[in-house]
Amino acid sequence: MKIRTHWYTALLAALISLNVSAQTVTVITSFPKELTAAYKTAFEKTHPSITLEILNKNTVAGMAYLRELPIGQRPEVFWVSAPDAFEILSREKLLDAIVELKNPKVPEKIGAFPVNDPQGFYLGQALAGYGIMYNTRYLKANKLAAPTEWQDLLAPAWFGHVGITAPSRSGTMHLTVETILQSDGWEAGWNTLLRMSGNSAAVTERSFGVPDGVSNGQFGAGPVIDFFGLSAKYSGFPVEFIYPVQTAIVPANIGLIAGAKNTAAGKQFITFTLSQAGQEILLQPKVSRLPVLPYSELAGKVPAQYPDPQALAARSTVKFDNEQSSARYEVVLKLFDQTITFRLKELQAATKAIFEAERKLKGVSAGPKADMLRQARALAYTPLVDQKQISDATFLKIFSGNKKDPEVSKAISQLESDWNTRSKERYEQARELATKAAQ
Repeated sequence: MKIRTHWYTALLAALISLNVSAQTVTVITSFPKELTAAYKTAFEKTHPSITLEILNKNTVAGMAYLRELPIGQRPEVFWVSAPDAFEILSREKLLDAIVELKNPKVPEKIGAFPVNDPQGFYLGQALAGYGIMYNTRYLKANKLAAPTEWQDLLAPAWFGHVGITAPSRSGTMHLTVETILQSDGWEAGWNTLLRMSGNSAAVTERSFGVPDGVSNGQFGAGPVIDFFGLSAKYSGFPVEFIYPVQTAIVPANIGLIAGAKNTAAGKQFITFTLSQAGQEILLQPKVSRLPVLPYSELAGKVPAQYPDPQALAARSTVKFDNEQSSARYEVVLKLFDQTITFRLKELQAATKAIFEAERKLKGVSAGPKADMLRQARALAYTPLVDQKQISDATFLKIFSGNKKDPEVSKAISQLESDWNTRSKERYEQARELATKAAQ
């Protein structure tokens, strides 16, 4: 009896000890399952006492979720592609400094852009570029030329063949939008975005809806972050991915959430993702991301003809301004939704009518009909917020205020309602003018 009692006591003590040592690290991330599953398997193998829990949310939803949680009840790690999102979280004091976790072998910059936050509140874990993914079979069947620059997707031949998502649903799409805006300038950039959206067949619910749609032939092409295109290509889908000259190569970041439940274990996961073993996972075909570690540190692991991020950064015409992007973050999200996401049908109709008028008036540059066509283009493709307004600190302050404040919420709602109504009116006017010009 004593032996049995002793055995039971020892087992109970072991179970209690196991329970105490067992830990969970919760990660908020927008990354696909192929990536998160690979990291979960590798990390738990090297840290058997820690369970990695993945909480998949798009960047905007992840930030909102984090803001609602009290100190002591928050997840440990925030891990997404958008550096401007981390800038906002650090400004709101929702991240802890982790400068001591930096891997000294990681370069300080990619091009002119810092890999790690200069204040140490988040670190670059991978590198990301933004470009165009297209389906080779789809292009052949529809007699479309392979795109190489954003402007290629604006041509009449691409009407109805493009897939996009909204920046409010995808941090990577927000970076694509900002890349175009910073490259072309605010008003010319919106002209590009509105014309590309007018050619779109749909606005998908999540960022992976575009690469999935391109891979399965639903869309001919669409703007995506590079790892979506590269992973599909290296997994055998009939797709290609290209980096336009107007692209940005910026870090995909990882940060430690302030007020988390298990800070020490969260640091262990971040350290693992920056280690050589963690960086090599990025090179797996189903993941296909660009490491922050130099290729010289990953000798023999980098696939042949794999993109060189430093070379891409050197050829890029975009010098991404993180502060500018974070300052107008909410404006861009809401303006895109009210004028494109929720008004896509009207924008498509206006675009179709403009293309028809252009076809019938080919070579005509003067006269009443040419004037009507110019007016139609201006109505359809001019942003409702101009350069002066987006540069106004008072205007931007409306969107950076406390959303729980009734006055702030009311002001934003009124602007959104105005944009929605005016965009509908302008697209309908553009369609009517273009139709008249074509008659």
